[in-house]
Amino acid sequence: MSLPGQFSDPRVITLFGLLAVSTVVWLSLGLRARARGRARRPLERIWHPQESIVLTPAEEHAFGQVVSRLSPGSPGRLR
Repeated sequence: MSLPGQFSDPRVITLFGLLAVSTVVWLSLGLRARARGRARRPLERIWHPQESIVLTPAEEHAFGQVVSRLSPGSPGRLR
């Protein structure tokens, strides 16, 4: 089964094939370089509010209660 019109020319098919292959190579090399750049760079430090705000004992207790309720108790269920 041949392609209709100007797309049946082997030069056009070759041109589209080369374009597709070069695009895939360009994208894969770009993604590899990006991944390598991220691997070499140390992770950015994330600021956490507790680092600069001192909690009162009551706030720490309330926070502990919330965390204990959210931690899994029996398999698949929250407490």
